[in-house]
Amino acid sequence: MPHSLVLNLLPQSPIPPQYLTGRHLHALFLTLVSSVDPALGDRLHDATADKAFTLSPLQILKERERSKYQSKIAHHTLQWQHQQPIPAGMPCWWRISLLDDTLFGRLTQLWLNLNPQHPWHLGPADLYITSIQGTPQSIQPWANASTYAQLYEQAIAQERTLNFTFATPTAFRQGKFDTTLPTRECVFNSLLSRWNKYSGIEFSEIAIESIFPSFVNINTEILADSRSKFIGIIGEVSYRILGEVEPIQIKQINALADFALYAGVGRKTTMGMGMIRRF
Repeated sequence: MPHSLVLNLLPQSPIPPQYLTGRHLHALFLTLVSSVDPALGDRLHDATADKAFTLSPLQILKERERSKYQSKIAHHTLQWQHQQPIPAGMPCWWRISLLDDTLFGRLTQLWLNLNPQHPWHLGPADLYITSIQGTPQSIQPWANASTYAQLYEQAIAQERTLNFTFATPTAFRQGKFDTTLPTRECVFNSLLSRWNKYSGIEFSEIAIESIFPSFVNINTEILADSRSKFIGIIGEVSYRILGEVEPIQIKQINALADFALYAGVGRKTTMGMGMIRRF
């Protein structure tokens, strides 16, 4: 059962921008896991294969920017890098998605025994987790939960339009190199491989040759830190299912499109990249 959990955070001291990278947030997540299951934390740290979780960059919400933020989040655009420190007392949120029921179950004690007065560390800053959202909210569409069976059952066998927003920079691995072009093969094969790995409802193949881009409004962004440079696309892409396609195949493609909220696509989804959702 995939979960998309939004953690609401309150920093007790400023968070310098160099500690707001995907690498540091990845380390914070492993610290959370290790606090309730050290062996699981070690296993996730050592895993090199596709991992059963994704993370978002840290998001802030200033009162005077609330209306602008609500407008942005309606289009699912997120902030993926920070040039200035996040000040103490600034409310933040952070999305964690879990693709594996076992992983969610192993972390149950973390969610149930959450202590809002227990500090967690991000670089030199202390953070309090004030609450966790696991269901959709009017201004927080990134929180949700559904079983894989529900995702499949609720997928519409007649819906041929697939609209996506790429909310954080997204790139795909092809051979030894990255590509930023969100081709049907890159997007839907990425979703298919993660669906087949975790859902227990395997799709042997999908009608990928029937999926065609119908609208593209994207641009590239460069995310650089001291270790590397990541180039990815953000924006909106719509696809259409064209031609004679069996309803069950249309249903499978729609299930994958709805699954995108949890799985993300492409590279570095465990470090905040590749966040995508249907709209």
